[in-house]
Amino acid sequence: MSTVNISQISTAKEMRAFVRFNYELYKDCPYAVPDLLEDTLETLDPKRNPAFRFCQAAFFLARKEGRIVGRVAAIINTRANERWGRKEVRFGWIDFIDEPEVSQALIETVEKWGKERGMTSIVGPLGFTDLDPEGMLVDGFDQLSTLNTIYNYPYYPQHLARLGFKKETGWVERKVFIPKGEHEANNAKYFRIAQVAEERYGFRLRHFRSKNEIRKGGYVEKMLGVINKAYVNLYGYSELDEQQMRWYAKRFLQMLDRQYLSVVENTQGEIIGVGVCMPSLSKAVQKAKAKLFPFGWWHIIRELWLKKDHQILDMLLIGVLPEYQEKGANALFFADMIPFGISHGFEWAETHPQLEDNLAGQMQWKNLDCCIHKRRAAFSKEL
Repeated sequence: MSTVNISQISTAKEMRAFVRFNYELYKDCPYAVPDLLEDTLETLDPKRNPAFRFCQAAFFLARKEGRIVGRVAAIINTRANERWGRKEVRFGWIDFIDEPEVSQALIETVEKWGKERGMTSIVGPLGFTDLDPEGMLVDGFDQLSTLNTIYNYPYYPQHLARLGFKKETGWVERKVFIPKGEHEANNAKYFRIAQVAEERYGFRLRHFRSKNEIRKGGYVEKMLGVINKAYVNLYGYSELDEQQMRWYAKRFLQMLDRQYLSVVENTQGEIIGVGVCMPSLSKAVQKAKAKLFPFGWWHIIRELWLKKDHQILDMLLIGVLPEYQEKGANALFFADMIPFGISHGFEWAETHPQLEDNLAGQMQWKNLDCCIHKRRAAFSKEL
């Protein structure tokens, strides 16, 4: 048996190989949507990602006989550790071939790196923030993945169990079928609740005329401010600051189609809820082979703005300020989304990963024709 060699990344060429290993490992898997090269390189770059102001990170490659067989990121999010009173080192962007000595070498490298910096436990897969891919897939391996979520082979959680990891928390993802015919969700329920919320509380749904209106009004930053407050008490959440919001706003606006963005405002015109969707880019990114350049951008552009026969709608973010969650603000999104989905020919929508114990989030789907088709988990152990 050949030895597994672990090396820390120190050059741009190695970082590119780190990102591309995910594509190479999954290029023949019809369900995997690989990391988008350019976006991932920016996320992992200390000079461009503002999360590095409060995060430490190191990136490692595993090789056997000179061939790359695994990768992992080691991350310490100081802000999250202080918020939750922990000393955790995170592992993220982890991939490996189905050989126990490879996964063991990668995890032991993260453990050693964390212990040297005073950490007492290890958890993952997690990124720098909740807007990074997180949670290892544990069910739904035969379902098409979505952009910015983790796809992994079924042997991954088996390797972690062998290394002594236990499940710490879990997420579920739903396939929500666009209502047709006389299904309950296509009747008056959501529309009635939305009407009551409008009449009783003065809520209103707002769409935007142009990207320029969104940009000039700083609406992406305002929406992320709502997400900060809506998610603040959810597992491991790392609050975004203004610099991070500006960074994410710039990235989101590149692909954002205004017709898939809506916000709920109160009587003072303040944003109290956010809904962000887009046509699924999973197939487009597969066709682009995870690279925008030189020609991958065409597949993205075609899917976003030229293609007319979409099948899947990705619900990227839905968040409502806690004080408005029991007042029907969510219903305005669904009352808007249902006729939109029908008129645009979508067959179903994919929810973003939701924590299993986020009961308020789980209940919002109860009147829709849907099913849980993916489950994922974070795993941890003491060092």
